[in-house]
Order: sequence, then C-alpha cells, then structure tokens
Amino acid sequence: MMKVAIVGLGYVGLPLALQFSRSGNTVLGLDIDAAKVSAINAGHSYIKHIEAVEVQQAVRQSRLRVSTDFSEIKPVEAVIICVPTPLNKNREPDLSFVLQTGVQLAPHLQRGHLVVLESTTYPGTTEDELRAVLERGSGLQAGTDFHLAFSPEREDPGNPASQVQRIPKVVGGYTPTCLARATTLYQSAIDRVIPVSSCRVAEATKLLENIFRCVNIALVNELKMVYSAMGIDVWEVIQAARTKPFGFMPFYPGPGLGGHCIPIDPFYLTWKAREFRQPTRFIELAGEINEAMPEYVVNRVAEALNTQKKSLNGANVLILGLAYKPDVDDDRESPSYTLLDLLRQRGAEVSYYDPHIPVIRPSREHSHWAGQQSVAWNADTVAAFDVVVVATAHRAVSYKELGQWARCIVDTRNVMSDAGPITAKVCKA
Repeated sequence: MMKVAIVGLGYVGLPLALQFSRSGNTVLGLDIDAAKVSAINAGHSYIKHIEAVEVQQAVRQSRLRVSTDFSEIKPVEAVIICVPTPLNKNREPDLSFVLQTGVQLAPHLQRGHLVVLESTTYPGTTEDELRAVLERGSGLQAGTDFHLAFSPEREDPGNPASQVQRIPKVVGGYTPTCLARATTLYQSAIDRVIPVSSCRVAEATKLLENIFRCVNIALVNELKMVYSAMGIDVWEVIQAARTKPFGFMPFYPGPGLGGHCIPIDPFYLTWKAREFRQPTRFIELAGEINEAMPEYVVNRVAEALNTQKKSLNGANVLILGLAYKPDVDDDRESPSYTLLDLLRQRGAEVSYYDPHIPVIRPSREHSHWAGQQSVAWNADTVAAFDVVVVATAHRAVSYKELGQWARCIVDTRNVMSDAGPITAKVCKA
C-alpha cells in the first residue's frame, strides 16, 4: 500500500481521498481552507452526498489525516492535485489554482515523488506550465528526479451508481516510467486503469467527454425552441426517439448548463486551439446556444405572466432549484443564478427554494446573493408567488404539491408531466 497526498478536498478530492483510504492506502489531505481541514479531522462531511460516517471511519482508522501544511508531503510517494480550473472574467482559462499549488508543493518535492494533475485543463498544461513550476521551485527535473502524470477526474455527484472505485481511470505520463508509476498508483484504488500515450492525450480525453455532452445538449436546446414554435413537445420527441436501439443517445434540454465541467471545459480547448490557428466553430456555437437558454426561459416566464395579465416587472418569482443538477448541494456555475440575475434586472422580485441549499454560500461569481435563504416549502408560501420556475428536478420536491399550490409554473425540466392532477397553469420552457 502507498502513502498518498491529495491536494484540494472538494467534490473531486474528498471522494478520491476516501477511496484511496478504503483501499488500504494512507492519505494526507491538503487544503488551504482551514474550515474544511477542521471538519474532516473532526469526522464531518461538508458535501451532501458523502456520508459523515465514511469520513469518520477513515479518520478513526488513521487512513486519512488532513492539513494545511504542504511541507507534510515529504514522506509520501505520490501527490494528486484536484483544484479548480475556472474561467476568468474574460471567459479565458484560469490556471492560477493549479500553478499556485505547484508553487506550494515545489519546495517540498523529493526525488522519486510522483505528481499527478486531475484538474480539467487544455492539452499541454501538465507537461508545460505545471512541469515548469515544479522544476523551477524544486531544482529537480521531471521524468528524471520526479515523475509527472495527468489523470482526468470523472465524478458524477448525486448519482448513487457512480462510485469512484468502479469508474475507469485514464492515465497519461510525461515519460513511460512516469506512466508506469501513475498506473500503479491508481491500480491500488481503482478497478480499471486505462494508460494512454501522453499527458496531452489524457487531457484531451477529458475535454472530448465534456464537449460531447455540451454539443448534444446544445442540439436538444435548439430543437426545444424550434419544436416549441411548431407546437411540438421536445420531451415527447426524445422519449420516442430513445426507443431506437442503435445510433441514438438521449440528451435533455434545460435552462442552461451548470457544474464545474460542461459550461467551462469546452472553452479551455477553444482558447488553446487559437494558438494553433485552428477554428472551433462547432464548439463555440454550442456554447452560444447553451449560454442563451436562461434568456429564453426568462422570456417564457414573461409570456406565462402575460396570460395572467401580469407584467414581469414587479412580479414575484420563485426559482425552484439552485443546485446545477438534481439531488446535490453543488451550485457551481448553476444557471439558476443567471435566471435570478436576469429576472431581477427586468424588475421581478425573486426568491428561491432548494431543499439541499438552505443558504446561498459566498462565491466569487455570485457574492451579491450570498446569505439569501431558501423560502419555506408550504402552500401559503408557494401560492404567494405569481410564477414558479422549475430549474432543477430535485427528487425531494413534491411536484404534486407544487401543482396544487402554485398559480403558474414554468417547467424547464418536464417534471410536471407526471405530477398527477394539478390546478396550476403549466408552461414548458
């Protein structure tokens, strides 16, 4: 078994740390957030779909210990980096978290160490930017003194069938020896490891996976608008099409893209492609369509209000669902925030309900909403709103109650079609 350090204990790093510890490895967790460090060492979980008992067991068995001190990596054999790779205000790749992590690790890097980057990024980041930072700060040479690799994260929060151990792990190394070391590392915790020829191939693999989803979601979002104009329900069309046993994979429309991958990853490739003077028109068009969806939903809200002889300006609007996907407390890049902003800009009074996010947490992108609380879920509260916009299809919500309590519903997730007898006016968006 191995001694492994994992940097960044968020939605990727913490599940990975727990899996390595369950497999008999000794894990050092590193994070600059002292609150997270204290929580884990006390046996608490700050991620909804991770049970506290999992953390407690790992800590109690001395398989997991967490710190803010990067110098503690010296006795470990491998360091895995799981930090954010967002876009900056100009929608360009922001590698500051990755590179700053490299700066903090480099002075403590030892001969024989293996460093693996898991954060999604454009091809070349591991071999170029991260390698340079590590070599400059350590005085060691990648591929000779220490090993370097990339293995893209594959997390699916909120999906009970998605278990870290069972999700195949793609791994690319800076050299053949680096690849062998990284493959051995992940084989100690993951059922199936897929070696590829380079870090760049592994980086490109992750981008392909998420660009594939981005483009297909854009397609059904565009078809939703086209079919709606024709009086055709796109959801019924998708259900019919998915009966084809070959050549079709269902994707579903929504109010926009959310999460830390699909809204961001395609732009990492389009940005890097400019360096090689390669156009990415298809990817950029998909991004434009998906980014336009919140505006489309707001227009549908205005239309729904018009049928009640009400204006969007001054209307009371409830956004149902702040998380970017069902049954999680992850609100990163959630289109619900864009809906909140757009509705407020057009004069609406807006609130939200989310059983998994009782209070909006501070963030770089949505600091102006920090501290706002979810409204209560009861008939009087819901009935007080002029319209309810279903943005996230949480299973914890009773859509039968919603249909009986609300006056008007704009449904972006097709949840009301199976809600049973309802009295509310429903508009699909």
